[in-house]
Amino acid sequence: QVQLVESGGGLVQAGGSLRLSCAASGSIFDINILGWYRQPPGKQRELVAIITSGGTTIYADSVKGRFTISRSNAKNTVTLQMNSLKPEDTAVYYCNANRYSNNYWGQGTQVTVSS
Repeated sequence: QVQLVESGGGLVQAGGSLRLSCAASGSIFDINILGWYRQPPGKQRELVAIITSGGTTIYADSVKGRFTISRSNAKNTVTLQMNSLKPEDTAVYYCNANRYSNNYWGQGTQVTVSS
């Protein structure tokens, strides 16, 4: 089992920045992919960004150039730096870990961007 704990959500004005962090614990050996997903109000959960153990990153088109994902394999953390935030970025953000094709999720952290 992998446990994930997110931190760093909150309320910010449009154009502002937030930094989300996620700490992994438990059976963390061989976690291949770490990532962030979000679920806007009334919508389905969607990919924001993922990063592999080798450092390859994939971003949703809607966040390219504004968000940056990074990970520390030594500290077992994944971070999402979010800049130039827009009201449409408002959502619950979830940390995700993929290990041997098993998906693990954090409890989620609310990000609200006011216009």
